Amino acid sequence: MIITRVPAGPIERLIGHPRLPLIAGIGPDVIHIWDGQGAPQVVAASGPVAWHPTEPLLLNRTVRWTPDGVTPSDLADHYDYLAFSPDGETVFASPSEGDWDHADAITNGRVESGPRWDTGLAVHPAGGLAVALQSEQGATLAVFARVDRGALRLLDRALILDADGYRAPIFSADGRHIAIRGNAYENTVAVFEFPSLRRVLSTTLGTPFPGYPIPDDWRAEMHTWSRHNIAFGAALWIGTPSGSLVEVDIADGSAVEHDELVGAPITALAAMATGNLVVASAGELVLVAGATPADPVGVEGFLTATNEIPADADVWSVATKTDGTRSWDDLATVTEAEPTDPTWLRLQAEINSQR
Repeated sequence: MIITRVPAGPIERLIGHPRLPLIAGIGPDVIHIWDGQGAPQVVAASGPVAWHPTEPLLLNRTVRWTPDGVTPSDLADHYDYLAFSPDGETVFASPSEGDWDHADAITNGRVESGPRWDTGLAVHPAGGLAVALQSEQGATLAVFARVDRGALRLLDRALILDADGYRAPIFSADGRHIAIRGNAYENTVAVFEFPSLRRVLSTTLGTPFPGYPIPDDWRAEMHTWSRHNIAFGAALWIGTPSGSLVEVDIADGSAVEHDELVGAPITALAAMATGNLVVASAGELVLVAGATPADPVGVEGFLTATNEIPADADVWSVATKTDGTRSWDDLATVTEAEPTDPTWLRLQAEINSQR
């Protein structure tokens, strides 16, 4: 299954181009750009990056890379997260300067303020729809937005996740699933169907959160897992601290462990547009054969079933929120919760019952 492997410096995250066989490996002070052949090109840069949706162009706060060379970027250095619109004409950048409640949309040098998002923004492979996170300490919303002429227009449907500290959502290449890796307290992985948003997988990697006081050995084990260790091919792939790759069949939940592929702790994992997997581990990049992605489903049904909310509305208040099994329209009316319910729901019920 291994196609090739090449030396590379420490890599903490891998980001594949959505259309071309290119991948960016983010290290502490450099970006490794690789096409799966030969040695990766190394660019001196750090911070957030974003691939153009169709062109071989990687954007960073300080540089723009193309096969023709590296040129300076004119982006402000306060941006923590970057993403391109599906047409490549607009750069979404978060947060706005001095304003954590908004993010920017930059089109031909013109900057317009829009709804806030953090951690990362994922565009559906069919285009026209994006999902991003709005994180709070007690809970996180995965908010959906229509992408219209370089603007994000929030919709009245959202996923609600327990706690905070999640990584950017990931769409499967066929657009039928969304995976979210987190959170600040344990190494969870959740997968939701699209467009139904029904949760089809929820698991914790390693030992679940033991509660307070936190044992030192649990904390040490938690940090052995990469925070960027999932990728979608024909299946969901998970990289482990032992160096194995776990292949999870979303349809039936079965899993197969491939321990012969890498053999060293996996620091990052991502899929190429071709369906092949790229694994970062122990100072090298490994290209693993994967299946060719199917054509993505469209987003029209989801857009038809949702409504845009006013620009000044609070999505936390007006959106229908689901955890993949239950839905809530108005959390202010929740006054009861079970001990097994998510922390955010138990806290919300306690707060409401005291009012």
